[in-house]
Amino acid sequence: PKRRHSNSRTRKRRTHWKISLPQISTCPECGTPKPLHRACPKCGYYRRKKVVEVTEDES
Repeated sequence: PKRRHSNSRTRKRRTHWKISLPQISTCPECGTPKPLHRACPKCGYYRRKKVVEVTEDES
């Protein structure tokens, strides 16, 4: 580069470097919020099938 980019020019370029929010959906079985493409931590269902056995911890 022949010349140094100014701070404002560098910062304008970097304004789009954002972190995206995690995508959350509701579980169709129990209605609790859960991350996309993951089994529900509350009921253990994924795509209407029981895939994880969930135990209730008493604490």
